[in-house]
Amino acid sequence: MGLFSWKPRSKRATAPQSGGRDAKAETIAHLRSFVSAHTGCEAFIEPPTRVTQTTMVIVADTGEWTRRRVPDEATARRLAQQFSIPAFDVNLSGYPSRMREWNEQQRKNLG
Repeated sequence: MGLFSWKPRSKRATAPQSGGRDAKAETIAHLRSFVSAHTGCEAFIEPPTRVTQTTMVIVADTGEWTRRRVPDEATARRLAQQFSIPAFDVNLSGYPSRMREWNEQQRKNLG
């Protein structure tokens, strides 16, 4: 089973969609690029809600961060393992203070 494997929900969804594969490759490339360009990265896995699917937030030691959708928690953990970064359940750990501080600094710089 692939990293972003899924089961189609209907017969219409069984047709191959190169856009989906492209999006998966772009997501992985983006996350890999972020991790390689920043030091001290950690992954924070956000569970799905009624309006969003599972997401993965990667936070650098500077507090800079990026967020991308992932199929599920297991996929997020596998990606974190591939990138050699620790992964945390955001409901258990919360977000790191450096992320909040970076966000606040960005707000000050914009306004």
